[in-house]
Amino acid sequence: MINGIEHTAIASPGPAALAQWYVDTLGFVINYRGSTACFVKAPNGSMIEIIQGEGERGPNTLKSLGLRHLALTVSDFDSAHAALVRKGVTFLTEPAESKGNRVVFFSDPEGNILHLLYRAAPLP
Repeated sequence: MINGIEHTAIASPGPAALAQWYVDTLGFVINYRGSTACFVKAPNGSMIEIIQGEGERGPNTLKSLGLRHLALTVSDFDSAHAALVRKGVTFLTEPAESKGNRVVFFSDPEGNILHLLYRAAPLP
């Protein structure tokens, strides 16, 4: 029935600028640019649609209701974390490790929560 998730969307007051941050900071590429939306594509093919938003942003914390974060997988946590530090991203937590898995939460310039993740072994 369902094959998978093709993309998720982020509503932004400035889709083009936010899309460029994902390119410059995270290594995505712009896959499509329209007048009110952009698609950015990660090296593994997953995509984020960044659409023109309306209204005010509500609270966005690690535990507030609704979609909370996007998890970005890496094969070298230390290198990826160091690159984000050099690029000046805002970290929400300190790096943590459990059972060989390593994580840290950070946000994009608009406050959307991202989760840098290294898994020692895939989930079953």
